[in-house]
Amino acid sequence: MRAVEFQEYGGPEVLEVVQDHTPEPGPGQVTIDVAYAGVNFADLKARAEGYRVPSLPFRPGLEVSGRIRATGHGVEELRPGQEVAALVASGAYAEVVVAQAATVFSLPEGLDLRTAATLPTVLPTAHALLHEVGRLQAGGTVLVHGAAGGVGTVAGQLARAAGAGAVYGVVSSTAKAEHALKHGYDEVFTADSFSDDVFRATGGRGVDLVLDPVGGDTLRRGLDTLAVFGRLVSFGNASGAEPWHVGQPELYARGHSAAGFSILALAQSAPEALRSLAERAFRKVTDGTVRLPVTAEFPLSDAAEAHRLMGGRTSTGKLLLRVAE
Repeated sequence: MRAVEFQEYGGPEVLEVVQDHTPEPGPGQVTIDVAYAGVNFADLKARAEGYRVPSLPFRPGLEVSGRIRATGHGVEELRPGQEVAALVASGAYAEVVVAQAATVFSLPEGLDLRTAATLPTVLPTAHALLHEVGRLQAGGTVLVHGAAGGVGTVAGQLARAAGAGAVYGVVSSTAKAEHALKHGYDEVFTADSFSDDVFRATGGRGVDLVLDPVGGDTLRRGLDTLAVFGRLVSFGNASGAEPWHVGQPELYARGHSAAGFSILALAQSAPEALRSLAERAFRKVTDGTVRLPVTAEFPLSDAAEAHRLMGGRTSTGKLLLRVAE
């Protein structure tokens, strides 16, 4: 089978197509003939700096859609030929991938494989950020960093559907603002001035919920934009900054709270909670609440080009690799 991996850290050019044996599932696992694989920023961090890479060579990729090829011992709820979407720890850039059955999801009726590949990481993450972790209430105001990306595109729509009083987005450039405004956002700010823009838009009050995948100074500034009793949820560190710890001095004065979320960590620590979350989130696609546009699609052999596009910070929506011929 074909797969894409890297043997050293570096730019997109270190990604190479290789031939490998077709894997077999172990107990509690399935193998999937991959139709599409999602491209995520975590894949770029793995390639560039070894994020979540235990050893080299390494095959990136966290999510796929496709058909069950074979099932391992103890797997009863899945069957060969069944169309599924799956979250995997790594290895999605391949024609056949091994997945733990606990993180393989049957597709709701009417959901095609191309759309399904956009869902495993983005949709449950956005749902958890707003509801399970962020605890958004009707009428509450939300600020979402990375508003034009995959999670941001979904979060804007989910917040709007949940009855948010106002939904504000932050993007890295004005070129991305138009995309975000089509997906639930009332106003979109740029990263350099978002703090001032939030207070202008809210009459000095601040927002009730901030969702932040950037970290570093952006996280600090986001905490400062919270209204009284506001909540910040961190779900990434795209900035690569040193981890920052928030404590009593920052939280006590205005009753702020801070929380975090990682879908990959949840998959390891509480797979049944992830399954329940994914089922709730996927329904938002099938009932028409959410639309996640695929803005670029590349063949598996052009994975490096997908990384260049996402790494250039000009991409919006969701990027996919087309794996099946």
